[in-house]
Amino acid sequence: MSSSNKQRTSAGFSLVELLIAMVITMALMTAASTLLANALRSRSRENQKSDALADTQRAINIMSREIANAGFNLTGNGIVAADSGPNQLRVRSNLNRFDYDPSVTDTMRGSIGEAGEDITYFLKEVEKTKYLARHDLYGTGSTVLANRIDSMNIHYFDQKVTYTAAPSDDDITSPSATELTGVNVANAKYIVVAVSVTLDEVGTRGSPGYQPPYSVLLCSDITLRNTSLWGY
Repeated sequence: MSSSNKQRTSAGFSLVELLIAMVITMALMTAASTLLANALRSRSRENQKSDALADTQRAINIMSREIANAGFNLTGNGIVAADSGPNQLRVRSNLNRFDYDPSVTDTMRGSIGEAGEDITYFLKEVEKTKYLARHDLYGTGSTVLANRIDSMNIHYFDQKVTYTAAPSDDDITSPSATELTGVNVANAKYIVVAVSVTLDEVGTRGSPGYQPPYSVLLCSDITLRNTSLWGY
């Protein structure tokens, strides 16, 4: 009587197969991590851009409203020429002239000396950034309206103008009227404020996830409503 040995075989992975699978898994995880990091970097950059533009637009809106009121119940346009120029603007107005609330005295109505009646806008450079600041001489002092500002240029005209403002520029070009400078800004009837916002590049050029520098120019055309406008 003869007997036969039955050989048992077990299914599984060899060491080489396991190593190959691990290498492939690691390669896929590395690629996925890189894609995720780049997506998060792009998302962060877009958030920074949105925040910078929103802050700047809000600051320009505040400036435009207050500058337009310059000269209220004053002789002239309300611009203090000695403290105004291409990168700074000081405006004055008597805002409570017709405020007959009992808390407002005749002295207050007849002079400038309350909050919001003597305002200066300027750029403040700190380390590697610039702030667009507002100084209220009789009010809250200096406050920051927007940060991450690259430049602010203020232009004064005695008439309404047209101009060129490319998004990548840092100032307007080719105005249709001659700009007022020096003491002549006291004759301005129309102001153009141009604010440039620039975000620095992120990463190394040519490397994965690189974000190029980004800049945008925001402009506001402001008519000084308390000046003589019938000559436009």
